[in-house]
Amino acid sequence: MKPPKTGARAGQTSRQIGDARRSKKARVKIAPQKRKLLVALILSGVSFLLLIGKLFDVSVIKGKTWTQKAMSQWTRVTSLKAERGQIQDRNGTVLASSYTTYQVCVNPQNIQESDRDRIAYILSTYLEMDYDTVYAKITKTKKKYPNDPDNHERVLLSQVKIKDQVDKEVISKLNSMQLGSGVSYYSDVKRDYPESGYYAQLIGFTNIDGDGQTGVELTCNSYLKGEDGYQKADTDRDNNPVPGGEEEYIESVPGGNVVLTADTGLQGILENALQEACTVNNAKSTQGVLLDPNTGAILAIGAYPTFDSSNPPRSDAKMLLELSKNRIVTDTYEPGSTFKVVTLASALESGAITTAAEFKCGGSLLVKGEKIKCWKSGGHGSETLAQAVQNSCNPAFMSMALKMGVDTFYDYIYQFGFGEPTGSGVMGETSGTVTHKKYIREADLARIGFGQSISCTGMQLAMAVTACINGGELLKPYIISEIVDQNGTVVLKNERTVVRRVISPATSATIRTLLRGVVENGSGKNAQVYGYSVGGKTGTSQKYEEDGTVSRTKLIASFIGFAPVENPQFVCLITVDEPQVPQVYGSTVAAPFVQEVLSNALSYAGVQPDESNQSATVPDVRGMTVTEAVSALKSAGLDAVYLEAEADSTVSKQSPAANSVLVKGSPVVLYSTGYAFFAELEEETETVQVPKLMNKNRMDALDALKKVGLIMEYDHFHCAGEVIDVEYEEGFEVPVGTVVHVRFSSEETVDVDDSD
Repeated sequence: MKPPKTGARAGQTSRQIGDARRSKKARVKIAPQKRKLLVALILSGVSFLLLIGKLFDVSVIKGKTWTQKAMSQWTRVTSLKAERGQIQDRNGTVLASSYTTYQVCVNPQNIQESDRDRIAYILSTYLEMDYDTVYAKITKTKKKYPNDPDNHERVLLSQVKIKDQVDKEVISKLNSMQLGSGVSYYSDVKRDYPESGYYAQLIGFTNIDGDGQTGVELTCNSYLKGEDGYQKADTDRDNNPVPGGEEEYIESVPGGNVVLTADTGLQGILENALQEACTVNNAKSTQGVLLDPNTGAILAIGAYPTFDSSNPPRSDAKMLLELSKNRIVTDTYEPGSTFKVVTLASALESGAITTAAEFKCGGSLLVKGEKIKCWKSGGHGSETLAQAVQNSCNPAFMSMALKMGVDTFYDYIYQFGFGEPTGSGVMGETSGTVTHKKYIREADLARIGFGQSISCTGMQLAMAVTACINGGELLKPYIISEIVDQNGTVVLKNERTVVRRVISPATSATIRTLLRGVVENGSGKNAQVYGYSVGGKTGTSQKYEEDGTVSRTKLIASFIGFAPVENPQFVCLITVDEPQVPQVYGSTVAAPFVQEVLSNALSYAGVQPDESNQSATVPDVRGMTVTEAVSALKSAGLDAVYLEAEADSTVSKQSPAANSVLVKGSPVVLYSTGYAFFAELEEETETVQVPKLMNKNRMDALDALKKVGLIMEYDHFHCAGEVIDVEYEEGFEVPVGTVVHVRFSSEETVDVDDSD
């Protein structure tokens, strides 16, 4: 049997084999047509799916984006800036307001090439801008195709902003220049500060877009800014309105008005005093606050140096940041002796002492083996409570703190509000530092008693002292009186808020009497106000160097005062940072300026005098020698504070100023043209005796002064030989850190290494 032919399967008949062959030939003949049809169907299907996908992407996924782009081509939307609300003082005086200005834009696509020079010249002239800058904006282009990496083709921009906040008068002039559709104007708003000489730190300022950047402008921005509106209109390809096209107009909503508790008259009184205090004391800065002790309302607050709110120095961001700080709430410091008011109130209220308490000061107090000195090296001897307060005796206040103990004293410290912000509403408020009591040793507790080893803001201290003299209630200070919306509805209102009662009315009355004694018989004499009873307390604290060590010469001097004593209407705190003045008696750095503020504030408010003490008018003693000035003041019934070493020098400044009315017997501080200038050290600072320097060579004299904490000043080119002249007599008491000027016998010129 023959095997089957190739392709035949076993069991197939010849007919079946023939049919299979014919079928194969048929398939071969029609397969290309089927393939083409199949390919065409597949490609059509894929294209259809891609088209559906693209349509889905365009209409659904990116539909909103493309719609916005299309709308931007055939519509023009003009923003209608909301008018920012006003800031007013308590009497309705406008402190910040807005007025309409304009934004100038160019439309490069609408400016013919032959007209570019003319328009650039006109705009640069009237807008006071650089011609090249304006011309560059008129000819500014962009890529025609955003995804074109080679940037082959560019087109002019449709619109470019030239300048913001252009006054109406300038726009009127530009309109007369026939600039056509190449220039557009849009309404804008500019901020104005009618009282820009005051309130800089409190009110702050806005940025170019009208949003608050500092001060009340920032903290109340959400109330002041209002809601912007807009105007939408159909336009043609040249951005011109289409006649009969659709228009939409949404009116802007003006911002609300913020009413402060501050009074412009009182703000001026405080800021003038701060400037004078900074200038007279040659200080780094001054800061202060004036309060209503019955409500907690802030009547005036500020710092010096300051700036013009209408023209802040934006080119120097670091300086502007420093000048913008309301340091009475932002900066913390060791309060020094002003904190003794809190110690006194706590000790009396807790029962640790009574008004019959007596103290003995030998110049220091030994606490657990650690000797802590009084500011007076010889001590105050035996003293009553009233005398201890008037003397600002450190050991007396250390004793009060130790008698209370950590737990009791700390309870009162927290009750008086230390360790947490006061909630004043003034921008940038900090909380100070109260070390946890578990870390406090007895020596630390003793130091806290006289205002060391604890830090606070000026606002915290002012509110604590206010609680001590207003009947015993700690109040929440506030600077925002109310906020009123555009419809006249009050949306926020602040009123007197009692945080807690800290001491009893009886204890508060005792504190007022004791602090009155400080002004009448103690270190605060130059805070007396003619016709009124005044109470208060001086204080000075040492600052720290960058390495963390206590500075011998960098200090903060302060005074807090209130008046009238029996019915306080004002509390004023002024701090003077790093004063550089002649060494004089205590309370000469800050107290005279608190006196100035209280005197003017009482008169301004129409508070009736409560005393009939005799007055004296301050004569003008500038230009006289110190000796002549002392005699003139004595003839007027006034005392004088001056450096005995400069008796022959000429008086260059005096405080209070000439023609001021003081209580008879009040001191006037004399600043002479002599050269003995250094940081003022207040009454609680340690004093030392000038050592023997005569006949010593330069190195021995330098060592002798360094040993007791004094600084030697001398002519570094003529310091050979022995000391032949010393500014102070041997044994004369001066504060630690005092500069002592000496002169040497030899006039020979020598080279000296200043580092010694």
